[in-house]
Amino acid sequence: MPETALAGPTLAEFHEAHERIANAISLTPMESSRYLSEILGSAVFLKCENLQRTGSYKIRGASNRLARLTEEEKSRGVVAASAGNHAQGVALAARTLGIKATIFMPVGVPLPKLQATRDYGAEVVLRGHTVDEPLRAAAEFARTTGAVFIHPFDHADVVAGQGTVGLEILDQRPDVDTVIVPIGGGGLISGVASAIKQRAALDGRTVRIIGVQAQNASAYPVSLEKGEPTKITILPTIADGIAVSRPGDLNFEIVKRYVDEVVTVTEDEMAQALLVLLERAKLVVEPAGAVGVAAILSGRVKASGNTVVILSGGNIDPLMMERVISHGLAASERYLKLRIPLPDRPGQLARVSTLVAESNANVVEVLHTRHGNGLQISQVELELHIETRGPEHAEVVIARLRDEGYEPRLVF
Repeated sequence: MPETALAGPTLAEFHEAHERIANAISLTPMESSRYLSEILGSAVFLKCENLQRTGSYKIRGASNRLARLTEEEKSRGVVAASAGNHAQGVALAARTLGIKATIFMPVGVPLPKLQATRDYGAEVVLRGHTVDEPLRAAAEFARTTGAVFIHPFDHADVVAGQGTVGLEILDQRPDVDTVIVPIGGGGLISGVASAIKQRAALDGRTVRIIGVQAQNASAYPVSLEKGEPTKITILPTIADGIAVSRPGDLNFEIVKRYVDEVVTVTEDEMAQALLVLLERAKLVVEPAGAVGVAAILSGRVKASGNTVVILSGGNIDPLMMERVISHGLAASERYLKLRIPLPDRPGQLARVSTLVAESNANVVEVLHTRHGNGLQISQVELELHIETRGPEHAEVVIARLRDEGYEPRLVF
């Protein structure tokens, strides 16, 4: 591909895209976070794309891409593949413009994302169990029917649409010093980084751009090290929205040019970030959208000055949310699982429960068995699930049990 094709949109094209999609999107709020500011040591603001139409920033790129189609292309319809957010963005943009949309989604897609895509008017075809299989099916559908394939990130019109988030950040926080952005294939960060760096340069300013990937789906660190887009094997991750095995060609070139740093976060760190956003900011954010907050909480990001974190999406299945919250509580040591060997005689369960209560903790689940590994014939094993106020309180509970002669073992 020629070098000029990989240069990405100009600043003028970002502004044109913003005007083009203005009626299709919402101007999402910028919320300050005192809690995150105290952790980072400088002011932190949250760009709430989780409150965007369809629940994510994806409507921006999809709307710009579809609006740029010729009338002949629109008449052929569009096709896309997605596990959720891109699907909803394409479906709504297509309905708004009167274009027929076919969306291929994996068989295990969460029901709310599947139903929302159908409700926006798209024809949904379930195919395969990973995003790669629907992508291949969508490409084949485009080849055989003539429908226009709408790539989720590797296209200049999509990048221009996503970059409008960056323009809004500069309008809402002209004094921004650092922007933290989730990365999957790179559509969002390539647009945001390019738009912000180009516009800031006109004012003689520099803005630091930091990308964040899930550790189990981190193609960018490897690709940047090798100097070219490199495919990786994705490990299981709760951040399905950014689980992409290879950077886009255009996106990679823009990231290489404009992004200052890329870091990764673990599954536990994402779960803790989602919990913090729920409790402290009263915001529902999907794990992929919370990686920037995870990077701050974990200390992966060191920033100074005014820092904006993009919350890229809020489309999370309630069942997944329940699991992630439980995991986040456990990761932050606010939800303990203890196994305690006990003498097999009456009153032991009541005694242990009393000790936990006297420590101001709450037992939420109990399992009592005579069949634990390593138990003597005269012993039983008690498994307690306990809510605490955090690591220090957890240590108090465990210490109280040990002081009374019990041998609690923490289960991870």
